[in-house]
Amino acid sequence: MKSRRDLEERARRALQLLLLQRHRKPGVKGWELKRSVGKNYLRVLEYLNEIIDSYGLHVRMVYEEGETTPDQARFLITVKDGIRMSEAISAGWRIDELAILAASVAYIASRQGSISSRELIRLLEVKFPSWFVEATLRRLVRYGYLERDGDTMRIGWRGKAEIDVSKLLELMIKMDVESEG
Repeated sequence: MKSRRDLEERARRALQLLLLQRHRKPGVKGWELKRSVGKNYLRVLEYLNEIIDSYGLHVRMVYEEGETTPDQARFLITVKDGIRMSEAISAGWRIDELAILAASVAYIASRQGSISSRELIRLLEVKFPSWFVEATLRRLVRYGYLERDGDTMRIGWRGKAEIDVSKLLELMIKMDVESEG
């Protein structure tokens, strides 16, 4: 980088790319950042992270299946510390959809990262109507929170980026202990 001013200009362009959703999937691929910001785009993103950290945001790099280099990875801005329920509802989520997402991610994570979709559907149908479970799972797959490969369900690229799985499991264990005591 030539100067701090140049770095700030590149960070501004990177932020604009990350915030403007041009595709169905949020964020931008590494090669797009490289083309727009330059070959030092990873350094620019580090600088951008320093700036947006005070706003509770973070640039995440997520690899989709089969990707191995930052140029292939997807970069997106996520909330660092989580959001409140009212904010999630304002973003278009229903409480029962969030419950299905949380239960699905926690159950998949507890089963070493993959389960059969039939097993997951049976688990969710205990609490929700089957038509709603299937429609919500299709939506979660479409948005990238879950991934379906034949009959196998996994946590998707977006679920890995936006959900702190270890914290979710910790909260679920805590809720289970409190309900028993």
